[in-house]
Amino acid sequence: MVIKEIASLKPPTPEQQRIKAMQAQVKRAQEAVKAERARQKIKAGQAELSNAGQTL
Repeated sequence: MVIKEIASLKPPTPEQQRIKAMQAQVKRAQEAVKAERARQKIKAGQAELSNAGQTL
């Protein structure tokens, strides 16, 4: 990278920072939903296995 390129970078404006923060929040929420769905799927599978074991 050339020093000229580094010097030309400007700090983001408050509006740009707000947008980045909102995008990060959306990404964290999506990951939380994905993890919760996985937990519920695992719990349902474990319940199904325990029910299958009791019927035998």
